[in-house]
Amino acid sequence: MNIEQARFNMIEQQIRPWNVLDEDVLALLHVVKREQFVPAAYQNLAFADVEIPLPGGEAMFNPKVEARIVQEIAVKKHENVLEIGTGSGYMAALLAHKARHVTTVEILPESAAMARENLAKAGITNVTVEQGNGAEGWPKGAPYDVIVVSGGLPVLPEALVQQVKVGGRLAVILGEAPAMSFNIVTRVSETAYDTVRLFETIAKPLTGAKAPSRFQF
Repeated sequence: MNIEQARFNMIEQQIRPWNVLDEDVLALLHVVKREQFVPAAYQNLAFADVEIPLPGGEAMFNPKVEARIVQEIAVKKHENVLEIGTGSGYMAALLAHKARHVTTVEILPESAAMARENLAKAGITNVTVEQGNGAEGWPKGAPYDVIVVSGGLPVLPEALVQQVKVGGRLAVILGEAPAMSFNIVTRVSETAYDTVRLFETIAKPLTGAKAPSRFQF
């Protein structure tokens, strides 16, 4: 496989047609080598329009979703970011190139170890990988300028929104399959939030997320 040709095809045939038109984001996809964050068994799928399996039943988002999230959340150089659901570390790597610092939380020890190794090999030094359940956020570094949830959530926990600074943003895929959507939630004051729904998609549920309560009849 000609890796650079495959990367070019991914960007031009999958990502750009999906309304990812920010040239900085498109350039970043050349800088952060996706194949370095894909498990060896799935190297041939590194640039395919699929979710790539990870340990413990987790998965990487497909490339167009990753790129669209990075575009829409628009991280700035002075901002501190929390990512929940590290997986292979690829999303953290993309965000790290935009942010001052990224704290990323992974519930599975083997995935946290894999992400640390991948990030170190990629020479990325402004990411801290924490091992634990971040489904309700990660208070240690709160409040954050930006929170990105790399997995689906059936409902948005109040504790998570409380960890965003006023003026900060949260990127999250909400709902349950088949009705899920990607949202940017902006905290406009201590008590008010503005939610914009940007596109429909399907994502594996975040490991460790609380299921919504079901009414019993």
